[in-house]
Amino acid sequence: MTFDRAVVPESRARLRVEIAIVLGLSLGASAVYSIVSIVNRLTQRTALSQQTATLNSSLSDRAVFDLIYQLLSVLFDLVPVALVAFLLWQTGRPHLARLGVDFSRSGRDVLGGLGLALAIGVPGIGLYLVGKALDLTVTVVPTDLSQHWWTVPVLVLSALRAGLTEEVIVVAYLFARLRDLGWRPWTIIVGAALLRGSYHLYQGFGAFVGNVVMGLVFGWLYTRFGRVLPLVVAHVVMDSAVFIGYPWAAATFPSFFGLPS
Repeated sequence: MTFDRAVVPESRARLRVEIAIVLGLSLGASAVYSIVSIVNRLTQRTALSQQTATLNSSLSDRAVFDLIYQLLSVLFDLVPVALVAFLLWQTGRPHLARLGVDFSRSGRDVLGGLGLALAIGVPGIGLYLVGKALDLTVTVVPTDLSQHWWTVPVLVLSALRAGLTEEVIVVAYLFARLRDLGWRPWTIIVGAALLRGSYHLYQGFGAFVGNVVMGLVFGWLYTRFGRVLPLVVAHVVMDSAVFIGYPWAAATFPSFFGLPS
Protein backbone atom coordinates (compact mmCIF):
# COMPACT_ATOMS: atom_id res chain seq x y z
CA MET A 1 0.00 0.00 0.00
CA THR A 2 1.48 3.33 -1.02
CA PHE A 3 0.77 6.73 0.47
CA ASP A 4 2.98 8.88 -1.77
CA ARG A 5 1.19 11.76 -3.34
CA ALA A 6 2.66 14.78 -5.07
CA VAL A 7 1.52 18.16 -3.80
CA VAL A 8 2.34 21.34 -5.67
CA PRO A 9 3.94 24.07 -3.52
CA GLU A 10 0.90 26.36 -3.79
CA SER A 11 -1.24 23.65 -2.23
CA ARG A 12 0.91 23.28 0.88
CA ALA A 13 -0.38 26.44 2.52
CA ARG A 14 -3.94 25.37 1.78
CA LEU A 15 -3.29 21.94 3.33
CA ARG A 16 -1.85 23.54 6.46
CA VAL A 17 -4.94 25.71 6.78
CA GLU A 18 -7.18 22.67 6.24
CA ILE A 19 -5.36 20.72 8.98
CA ALA A 20 -5.63 23.69 11.35
CA ILE A 21 -9.38 23.97 10.70
CA VAL A 22 -10.01 20.25 11.18
CA LEU A 23 -8.03 20.14 14.41
CA GLY A 24 -9.57 23.41 15.58
CA LEU A 25 -13.01 21.85 15.18
CA SER A 26 -12.02 18.66 16.99
CA LEU A 27 -9.08 17.33 18.99
CA GLY A 28 -6.80 20.32 18.55
CA ALA A 29 -9.32 22.37 20.49
CA SER A 30 -9.52 19.57 23.08
CA ALA A 31 -5.73 19.70 23.44
CA VAL A 32 -5.79 23.43 24.15
CA TYR A 33 -8.52 23.07 26.78
CA SER A 34 -6.66 20.10 28.27
CA ILE A 35 -3.42 22.05 28.64
CA VAL A 36 -5.28 24.90 30.34
CA SER A 37 -7.00 22.32 32.56
CA ILE A 38 -3.73 20.76 33.78
CA VAL A 39 -2.30 24.19 34.55
CA ASN A 40 -5.45 24.94 36.54
CA ARG A 41 -5.14 21.64 38.42
CA LEU A 42 -1.44 22.10 39.20
CA THR A 43 -2.03 25.57 40.65
CA GLN A 44 -4.61 24.32 43.14
CA ARG A 45 -3.75 23.31 46.70
CA THR A 46 -5.42 19.90 46.30
CA ALA A 47 -3.04 17.13 45.26
CA LEU A 48 -3.46 15.97 41.69
CA SER A 49 -4.38 12.43 42.75
CA GLN A 50 -7.16 13.84 44.94
CA GLN A 51 -8.78 15.70 42.06
CA THR A 52 -11.40 14.12 39.81
CA ALA A 53 -12.10 14.04 36.08
CA THR A 54 -15.48 12.71 34.96
CA LEU A 55 -15.70 11.45 31.39
CA ASN A 56 -19.45 10.92 30.93
CA SER A 57 -21.75 13.20 32.90
CA SER A 58 -25.49 13.75 32.97
CA LEU A 59 -26.53 16.75 30.90
CA SER A 60 -29.99 17.17 32.42
CA ASP A 61 -31.77 16.10 35.60
CA ARG A 62 -34.72 14.99 33.43
CA ALA A 63 -34.07 11.54 31.96
CA VAL A 64 -35.65 12.11 28.56
CA PHE A 65 -33.75 15.36 27.98
CA ASP A 66 -30.54 13.83 29.31
CA LEU A 67 -30.91 11.15 26.62
CA ILE A 68 -31.62 13.73 23.92
CA TYR A 69 -28.61 15.83 24.93
CA GLN A 70 -26.36 12.77 25.06
CA LEU A 71 -27.37 11.68 21.56
CA LEU A 72 -26.96 15.19 20.17
CA SER A 73 -23.53 15.44 21.76
CA VAL A 74 -22.40 12.21 20.09
CA LEU A 75 -23.91 13.24 16.74
CA PHE A 76 -22.29 16.67 16.57
CA ASP A 77 -18.94 15.42 17.88
CA LEU A 78 -18.83 13.05 14.90
CA VAL A 79 -19.26 15.86 12.36
CA PRO A 80 -15.46 16.42 12.09
CA VAL A 81 -15.12 12.71 11.26
CA ALA A 82 -17.63 13.19 8.45
CA LEU A 83 -15.66 16.27 7.37
CA VAL A 84 -12.36 14.42 6.97
CA ALA A 85 -14.14 11.59 5.14
CA PHE A 86 -15.54 14.21 2.75
CA LEU A 87 -12.13 15.85 2.31
CA LEU A 88 -10.33 12.60 1.49
CA TRP A 89 -13.14 10.88 -0.42
CA GLN A 90 -11.91 9.40 -3.71
CA THR A 91 -14.09 8.88 -6.76
CA GLY A 92 -12.70 5.39 -7.34
CA ARG A 93 -13.24 2.44 -5.02
CA PRO A 94 -12.40 2.07 -2.20
CA HIS A 95 -13.58 5.63 -1.66
CA LEU A 96 -11.92 6.01 1.75
CA ALA A 97 -8.66 4.24 0.95
CA ARG A 98 -6.65 7.28 2.04
CA LEU A 99 -8.19 6.88 5.50
CA GLY A 100 -7.26 3.21 5.63
CA VAL A 101 -10.90 2.10 5.20
CA ASP A 102 -11.93 -0.51 2.63
CA PHE A 103 -13.76 -3.26 4.64
CA SER A 104 -12.05 -5.96 2.55
CA ARG A 105 -10.78 -7.78 5.65
CA SER A 106 -13.30 -6.73 8.26
CA GLY A 107 -13.23 -10.01 10.20
CA ARG A 108 -9.45 -9.98 10.50
CA ASP A 109 -9.49 -6.28 11.40
CA VAL A 110 -11.99 -6.88 14.21
CA LEU A 111 -9.97 -9.77 15.63
CA GLY A 112 -6.81 -7.72 15.43
CA GLY A 113 -8.56 -4.87 17.21
CA LEU A 114 -9.69 -7.16 20.04
CA GLY A 115 -6.15 -8.43 20.54
CA LEU A 116 -4.80 -4.91 20.47
CA ALA A 117 -7.35 -3.84 23.09
CA LEU A 118 -6.01 -6.49 25.47
CA ALA A 119 -2.39 -5.62 24.74
CA ILE A 120 -2.93 -1.90 25.36
CA GLY A 121 -5.73 -1.94 27.94
CA VAL A 122 -4.18 -4.14 30.64
CA PRO A 123 -0.88 -2.19 30.88
CA GLY A 124 -2.94 1.00 30.80
CA ILE A 125 -4.62 0.05 34.07
CA GLY A 126 -1.22 -0.53 35.64
CA LEU A 127 0.02 2.85 34.42
CA TYR A 128 -3.07 4.51 35.91
CA LEU A 129 -2.32 2.93 39.29
CA VAL A 130 1.31 4.06 39.15
CA GLY A 131 0.25 7.58 38.20
CA LYS A 132 -2.17 7.74 41.11
CA ALA A 133 0.47 6.46 43.54
CA LEU A 134 2.99 9.06 42.36
CA ASP A 135 0.39 11.87 42.45
CA LEU A 136 0.73 12.36 38.69
CA THR A 137 -2.78 11.34 37.69
CA VAL A 138 -6.22 12.51 38.76
CA THR A 139 -8.98 10.15 39.87
CA VAL A 140 -10.81 9.32 36.65
CA VAL A 141 -14.54 8.67 36.94
CA PRO A 142 -15.59 7.07 33.63
CA THR A 143 -19.29 7.85 34.16
CA ASP A 144 -21.68 9.35 36.66
CA LEU A 145 -24.76 8.78 34.51
CA SER A 146 -27.88 7.67 36.35
CA GLN A 147 -29.10 4.16 35.57
CA HIS A 148 -31.74 4.19 32.82
CA TRP A 149 -32.66 1.73 30.08
CA TRP A 150 -30.54 3.80 27.72
CA THR A 151 -27.43 4.21 29.91
CA VAL A 152 -25.41 1.30 28.49
CA PRO A 153 -26.23 2.07 24.82
CA VAL A 154 -25.26 5.71 25.36
CA LEU A 155 -21.97 4.68 26.96
CA VAL A 156 -21.24 2.41 23.99
CA LEU A 157 -22.03 5.31 21.66
CA SER A 158 -19.68 7.49 23.70
CA ALA A 159 -16.94 4.88 23.28
CA LEU A 160 -17.68 4.72 19.55
CA ARG A 161 -17.44 8.51 19.33
CA ALA A 162 -14.02 8.46 21.00
CA GLY A 163 -12.74 5.62 18.83
CA LEU A 164 -13.88 7.14 15.56
CA THR A 165 -12.85 10.69 16.39
CA GLU A 166 -9.39 9.89 17.66
CA GLU A 167 -8.36 7.16 15.24
CA VAL A 168 -9.89 8.59 12.08
CA ILE A 169 -8.72 12.16 12.68
CA VAL A 170 -5.46 11.83 14.65
CA VAL A 171 -4.25 8.75 12.79
CA ALA A 172 -5.88 8.24 9.39
CA TYR A 173 -6.55 11.86 8.37
CA LEU A 174 -3.50 13.47 9.96
CA PHE A 175 -1.13 10.83 8.62
CA ALA A 176 -2.51 11.28 5.09
CA ARG A 177 -2.24 15.06 5.13
CA LEU A 178 1.18 15.20 6.77
CA ARG A 179 2.45 12.75 4.15
CA ASP A 180 1.08 15.13 1.55
CA LEU A 181 3.21 17.84 3.16
CA GLY A 182 6.31 15.64 2.92
CA TRP A 183 6.71 14.68 6.58
CA ARG A 184 8.75 11.56 7.31
CA PRO A 185 6.92 8.53 8.81
CA TRP A 186 8.42 8.66 12.30
CA THR A 187 7.99 12.43 12.49
CA ILE A 188 4.30 11.90 11.79
CA ILE A 189 4.01 9.04 14.30
CA VAL A 190 5.67 11.02 17.10
CA GLY A 191 3.79 14.23 16.33
CA ALA A 192 0.42 12.47 16.31
CA ALA A 193 1.27 10.61 19.52
CA LEU A 194 2.14 13.87 21.27
CA LEU A 195 -1.15 15.35 20.11
CA ARG A 196 -2.98 12.30 21.50
CA GLY A 197 -1.23 12.70 24.81
CA SER A 198 -1.88 16.44 24.98
CA TYR A 199 -5.67 16.22 24.78
CA HIS A 200 -5.60 13.72 27.66
CA LEU A 201 -3.52 15.99 29.91
CA TYR A 202 -6.62 17.02 31.87
CA GLN A 203 -6.39 13.54 33.43
CA GLY A 204 -2.81 14.15 34.56
CA PHE A 205 0.69 13.26 33.42
CA GLY A 206 0.18 9.51 33.72
CA ALA A 207 -2.60 9.72 31.14
CA PHE A 208 -0.35 11.87 28.94
CA VAL A 209 2.45 9.29 28.98
CA GLY A 210 0.08 6.36 28.52
CA ASN A 211 -1.63 7.94 25.53
CA VAL A 212 1.65 8.96 23.93
CA VAL A 213 2.78 5.33 24.14
CA MET A 214 -0.57 4.19 22.74
CA GLY A 215 -0.19 6.74 19.95
CA LEU A 216 3.27 5.46 19.07
CA VAL A 217 2.01 1.87 18.88
CA PHE A 218 -1.12 2.77 16.90
CA GLY A 219 0.85 5.05 14.59
CA TRP A 220 3.43 2.38 13.84
CA LEU A 221 0.74 -0.21 13.17
CA TYR A 222 -1.09 2.16 10.84
CA THR A 223 2.12 3.01 8.99
CA ARG A 224 2.95 -0.68 8.71
CA PHE A 225 -0.47 -2.01 7.66
CA GLY A 226 -2.43 1.04 6.51
CA ARG A 227 -5.68 -0.04 8.20
CA VAL A 228 -7.59 2.11 10.68
CA LEU A 229 -10.45 -0.30 11.57
CA PRO A 230 -8.38 -2.40 14.04
CA LEU A 231 -7.41 0.80 15.85
CA VAL A 232 -11.04 1.95 16.04
CA VAL A 233 -12.18 -1.47 17.29
CA ALA A 234 -9.45 -1.56 19.96
CA HIS A 235 -10.29 1.94 21.15
CA VAL A 236 -14.04 1.31 21.27
CA VAL A 237 -13.61 -1.99 23.12
CA MET A 238 -11.29 -0.46 25.73
CA ASP A 239 -13.53 2.54 26.36
CA SER A 240 -16.70 0.45 26.43
CA ALA A 241 -15.18 -1.90 29.00
CA VAL A 242 -14.15 1.02 31.20
CA PHE A 243 -17.40 2.97 30.85
CA ILE A 244 -19.77 0.05 31.36
CA GLY A 245 -17.67 -1.76 33.95
CA TYR A 246 -17.10 1.30 36.11
CA PRO A 247 -20.24 1.07 38.34
CA TRP A 248 -19.36 -2.51 39.28
CA ALA A 249 -15.68 -1.73 39.74
CA ALA A 250 -16.38 1.38 41.83
CA ALA A 251 -18.69 -0.59 44.13
CA THR A 252 -16.25 -3.50 44.42
CA PHE A 253 -13.01 -1.51 44.76
CA PRO A 254 -14.04 1.92 46.10
CA SER A 255 -10.57 2.83 47.37
CA PHE A 256 -9.17 2.38 43.85
CA PHE A 257 -11.40 5.23 42.69
CA GLY A 258 -10.97 7.35 45.78
CA LEU A 259 -14.52 6.65 46.97
CA PRO A 260 -15.70 5.97 50.52
CA SER A 261 -16.11 2.26 51.24
